[in-house]
Amino acid sequence: MDQIKIGIVCYPTFGGSGVVATELGKALAQEGHKVHFITYSQPSRLDFLNENLFYHEVDFRTYPLFEYPPYELALASKMVSVAQNEKLDLLHVHYAIPHASAAYMAKQILKTQGVVMPVVTTLHGTDITLVGKDPSYEPVVTFSINQSDGVTAVSHDLKRETLEHFRITREIEVIPNFIDLAKFKKQKKDHFKKAICPNGEALIVHTSNFRKVKRIGDVITVFYNIHKEIPAKLLMIGDGPERIQAETMCRELNICDDTRFLGKLEAVEEVLSVADLFLMPSEKESFGLAALEAMACEVPVVSSNAGGIPELNVQGVTGYLCTIGDVEEMTRKALFILDKNNLPKFKANALKRAHEFDITRILPVYEKHYEKAIQRAHQKVIV
Repeated sequence: MDQIKIGIVCYPTFGGSGVVATELGKALAQEGHKVHFITYSQPSRLDFLNENLFYHEVDFRTYPLFEYPPYELALASKMVSVAQNEKLDLLHVHYAIPHASAAYMAKQILKTQGVVMPVVTTLHGTDITLVGKDPSYEPVVTFSINQSDGVTAVSHDLKRETLEHFRITREIEVIPNFIDLAKFKKQKKDHFKKAICPNGEALIVHTSNFRKVKRIGDVITVFYNIHKEIPAKLLMIGDGPERIQAETMCRELNICDDTRFLGKLEAVEEVLSVADLFLMPSEKESFGLAALEAMACEVPVVSSNAGGIPELNVQGVTGYLCTIGDVEEMTRKALFILDKNNLPKFKANALKRAHEFDITRILPVYEKHYEKAIQRAHQKVIV
C-alpha cells in the first residue's frame, strides 16, 4: 500500500500487547510508513535507527484535586495534537482500556475540525477477558469497540470470548501475533550453554510477568519432577508478584542450585538459543507470544491448552498441550521431548511452525486492514 502516517498507542511495557505494538510499528517503518508512537514512556523494544519512527510522550500531571491523574484525557489530547501536527492517516490503538475510548474522544474532537480520523483497535487479551468484563468498564469497552473503524483480535479464542461477553456489532478480524525471524532465531551461544549446563544438563526456560494466571508454581513443580528423572537446569525470565513464592518453593524443594531467576531481559532470544524446552502452564493466554518466541529459537513447548495456545502449539508436533494444572502430564510430555531421540524432531518442527507467523506474512494483513478502515471511515462521512 502507499505510505501512510500511523499513530500507534500502546502500553510501553514488557507485556505482550506492548511488544506486539512496538514490533509492528518498527516493521511498518521499515516498509516506508511514518509511525508515531503515542504513550507515557518510550516502549521497551523501541529503537530509533529508522527515519520513519517517532515518539510522542503523553504528559499527565498530578494536581491536588485528583487522587489519580486523568491519563485518558491527557492521552486523547495528545492524540489530537499529534494527528493535527503530523497529519496522521490512522490511529491504531492496542489494548481496549483506556486506549479505544481515548481514541474515540480524539476522533470526535478532530471531527469538529473537519478531520476524519480512522481508528483501528487491537484486542490482546486481559483487556477483554479480565478487565473489560468488569461491570464498571463493560459499557465503555463495548461502545469503544463498536465505534472503531477496524477491530482485530490476536486469536480466534479471543474473538470468540469477546463476542460472547460483549454486544459487538463490528466485524472482528483475527490477525495473530507474529515474530521477527531476523531477530528471534537460534544463535551460536555454546559458551553460554556450557557455563549454565557444564555437564550437558537439559535446559528448561520459562518467560512471563509472574502473575498468578501464569501458574508459576506449576513451572517449579514440573521442573522438580523432571529434575528427579534427568540432570536439568531451569532459567526463569521475568519478574512479578509470584516470584517470591517461586523462590520459596525452590528452597523448599532443594533445587536452588539448578534454578536461576534472571529478572527482566531485553535479549530473551540469547537465552532461548540455548534452551531445550519451554514451559507455559498458564491458566489463560490469548495467544502465547512467549511460546512463539521460543519456537522461533527452535525450542519445543509444553503448555496448557488454555485460550489461544492451541492455535500456536501443535499437539505432538511442536510440543504438547496439557490440561491446566496437570503437572504430572506436563512432566511426562517434557521428559518425552527431552529424550535425545525425540528432541531434534521437535526442535525442527517448532522452527517450521514459527515461520508461519513471520512478520513478513502478517504485516500485509495489517496493511490491508488499515486500507479497509480508512475507506470505511471516509465512507461514513460521505453518507
